[in-house]
Amino acid sequence: MTVLYGNGLNLDTVTQALKEHYKPLTVKNMVYKDNPFLALVNKYERFGGENMPIPTQYGIANRRSADFQTGQLLGTGTALARFVLTRVKDYSFASITGESIKATEGSADAFLKYATLEIDGAIQSLTRSIAIGMYGDGSGSIGTVGSIPDNTTGTNRTITLANVETVTNFEVGMVLKFANDAATNPDPDTFTVTKVDRDTGILTGTIANGGNGAPTNLLFQDGDYTAGGNRKKISGLEAWIPAGTPAANFFGVADRTVDRTRLAGVPFNGASQPIEEALIGAASRLAREGGSPDVCFMDYTQFANLEKALGSKVVYDKVSSDDADIGFQALSIIGPKGPIKIIADQNCTPNVAYMLQMDTWTLNSLGAAPHILDLDGNRMLREALNDAYEVRVGFYGNLSCNAPGYNSRVALA
Repeated sequence: MTVLYGNGLNLDTVTQALKEHYKPLTVKNMVYKDNPFLALVNKYERFGGENMPIPTQYGIANRRSADFQTGQLLGTGTALARFVLTRVKDYSFASITGESIKATEGSADAFLKYATLEIDGAIQSLTRSIAIGMYGDGSGSIGTVGSIPDNTTGTNRTITLANVETVTNFEVGMVLKFANDAATNPDPDTFTVTKVDRDTGILTGTIANGGNGAPTNLLFQDGDYTAGGNRKKISGLEAWIPAGTPAANFFGVADRTVDRTRLAGVPFNGASQPIEEALIGAASRLAREGGSPDVCFMDYTQFANLEKALGSKVVYDKVSSDDADIGFQALSIIGPKGPIKIIADQNCTPNVAYMLQMDTWTLNSLGAAPHILDLDGNRMLREALNDAYEVRVGFYGNLSCNAPGYNSRVALA
């Protein structure tokens, strides 16, 4: 038995204490707080095997005619597509130094308070990555450069984000990469964030291998980016219901434009309309397609705009997660198929509302999303090259939709 420090507290004791502290419900409450889409989406935690086929019917059999022989000879059967869902991986780490362990020697409570502070941070970091990815296109992009006055190597360099709403995706200590778009190789530059101004959307940091970062560049956390359209991150709402032409060979479906709506959702342009009219218009379009949208997510600024626009007509509601004691404040509007709950989510793409039929969406994972990696029974591991102990947190999974045509991406600006 490996002794961690004196007074009988050892790795086995620590492991049992951490297992008791991080019960599934405790972790879920920590994960789902302030992440509404992640909290409310259906969960399937047994995504084993190499992949998961998601069949989608996008056309009915058309062997029909008022003439018997004509109908019998027609060769068009039911049109089916099969999305072959694969998992992506994501990791976060907590490191507890030997000095910190010795400093709390003799007090299990003191050690656990310190350890859980670090572990909570790792869980929250990975949770934020998953929650942001749930809205993304799979590329890992978390923002866009608006301006970068000096892109050369050095300290105290600044990036002004193109949209201040995306500042919630950035944290002090992040190492960022630049790329022209999601299909080309990233630049060799790295930008290490040392300061975040959350009012202005200005990041201050240190640039290494500089000279390449430029306005309109996409920003990625180091390690998340893969060129050529290969997705290392969750294929989120922007991948399943994109604004533009759907990506080819999406989970094995070669061409989603054969029925763009049923295979890639409804892009609705409400930018020129009052926000409440845009939402009702999108809901009506979905109803025409057979959808019954029940929840709509948007960023906080657009949520406030809607609340102001509704004025005395505003109706408040609350939505709760089925698998955790978490609830979210919502506005309610009436669509053609019934009430639609409008929820603000900090992770939502700015100036976009996602109007969803929630029973068509599932977050599929191998184990909980996320969970502490402890297949060997040990939640803490001695680091080989440091005087420290490590806790690893992981996620294996992806988001799926079995009826994209019942969901809409609504442009609000």
